[in-house]
Amino acid sequence: MTSSAGPTRDAIVATAHESIARGSKSFAAASLLFDRATRERAWLLYAWCRACDDIADGQDHGHTMSVVEDAPERVAAMAALTDAALAGQVIGVPAFDALRIVTAETRLPARFAHDLIEGFRLDGAGWRPKTEDDLLTYCYHVAGVVGCMMAIIMGVAPDDEAVLDRACDLGLAFQLANIARDLDEDAQAGRCYLPTDWLDEMGIPPGAVMAAEHRPALAILARRLTDRAAQFEASARMGTRALSFRSAWAVLAAAQIYGAIGRKVAVRGEHAWDARVTTSKGEKLRFIARAAVEARGRIKMIEVPRDPGLWRRPIR
Repeated sequence: MTSSAGPTRDAIVATAHESIARGSKSFAAASLLFDRATRERAWLLYAWCRACDDIADGQDHGHTMSVVEDAPERVAAMAALTDAALAGQVIGVPAFDALRIVTAETRLPARFAHDLIEGFRLDGAGWRPKTEDDLLTYCYHVAGVVGCMMAIIMGVAPDDEAVLDRACDLGLAFQLANIARDLDEDAQAGRCYLPTDWLDEMGIPPGAVMAAEHRPALAILARRLTDRAAQFEASARMGTRALSFRSAWAVLAAAQIYGAIGRKVAVRGEHAWDARVTTSKGEKLRFIARAAVEARGRIKMIEVPRDPGLWRRPIR
């Protein structure tokens, strides 16, 4: 039943659950490991992130990306709805009301939502990275910051910068693996997230990234992406010491699943884009079981300071 204040929380949670089930089997599987309150909030946050991504790219739950002609206007519209939701206004759009609810329940800092919107703004402006630092800055805005928001949902204090850094690291790892996997799909949509410095180094023209003659060089760059992803993933694992068992289990399961995607891209080399790299249901179940063992032993991990040589998110 819908009141004058809009759909109930249960209805919005149900819609958010449907969104994650359609948009990401990997995240949907990992989210089931959270306790109920955290799981529902993870779904609510995902629904907003997914809706913004779909609006920006003309997609349907992350599928069939298309070139949009009015990207700046789309980003401006989502930013306005986001600000209204952050201010506690009932929007009437489930995904943005999901953000309103999760923000109220967790005191999610508005700066993180704004940082994510900036990532869509970069895409809408046709931005391309020149250097690795540019690439990682972009990865922060579209994924690292989501790691920070998820940490808040899991109970991390908004001023615990050390744990937030580790959470950001996992988002960076996910995004780098995604970029390596999706090079062909992105090229078809007129995008390339490989730094132009890297392309120049390998003699790959920006408009011919997927050309057959460049596949050997492209495989080297994809391996570079997945190697970077593995470094950030390893750093992120240390942050799970600050989480409850079930939250650590979910995070480590997601790390296993996305880490496998990056490793498969690396192993396939020049053939990584012949078919989309995925993980099977059986693989996911094995990763979830392995993550449970790792989560139980996380407290006994010897704490290792974050590598000062790793790229670090901007802190405001």
